Amino acid sequence: MSERNASHPENDPNKLDGNEAVNRAAEDWKDAASRNIPAVGLDEVPVPDDTANLRQGPSLHDALLGLLPLVGVWQGEGQAHDSNGDQYTFGQQLVIAHDGEHYLTYTSRTWKIDSEGKPVGPDVRESGFWRISPKDEIEMTYTSNNGIVEIFYGEPFNERAWSLQSASTMVTETGPKNLGPGKRMYGLMPNNNLGWVDERMVDGEMRPYMSAELKRIAG
Repeated sequence: MSERNASHPENDPNKLDGNEAVNRAAEDWKDAASRNIPAVGLDEVPVPDDTANLRQGPSLHDALLGLLPLVGVWQGEGQAHDSNGDQYTFGQQLVIAHDGEHYLTYTSRTWKIDSEGKPVGPDVRESGFWRISPKDEIEMTYTSNNGIVEIFYGEPFNERAWSLQSASTMVTETGPKNLGPGKRMYGLMPNNNLGWVDERMVDGEMRPYMSAELKRIAG
C-alpha cells in the first residue's frame, strides 16, 4: 500500500473506510473503548464537546482518517534532558481529541519522577493542534508553559507512524535559551502503545531531547 494513500481511502480501493477504521481501533483498544475525557460540568456552549473516543460525540472528519489512531487519552513514562543536559524520568498524560472539525486538539501534561518512581511535581505542558491536507501534509502547532511556540510539518510514515520536523521554533525572553530546531516521530508500537521521540539540534547534530511510551487509557 502506498504511504501517500494512507489517509485517503478514495485513492486506494484496498484501504479501510472510516467506519471500518473506527471499528478496528475499537477492537485494538477494547479496555479503553468505554472511557472518554471527563466532562467538566460547566454551562453548555453551542458547539460539540471535544471527544477522545471515536465511539462518542461527533464523527471524526473524513479528512483526518490518516491521523485516526492518535485519537485517545494516553498515559505513561519517558525520559528527558534538562537545561544542563542531565537526564530525568517523567510521567505524561497526552490527550488527542476532536470536535468533528478538520483538526485534532493536542494537550500534553508531564510531571517529574524521582529515582524511586514517585512523582515530585509538574514539568512541561503543551497545547496545540494537528491538521492534515489532502496531500497528506501534516501541520502541528503547539505552545508550552515554558515559553515555546513551535510549528512542525511532516507526513505519515505509514498507517501507524507520523514523522514531523520543526519549521519554526520561537522562544520567549524567559524561555529556554538553547532550544534548537527539532524532529518528532509518533508511532504505534507492536503492543499498540504510542511511542514518541523528540530530537533537537545541539552543536550541529541531532540529539535525544524527550521520548516516552504511553498506553491508551481512554478512547
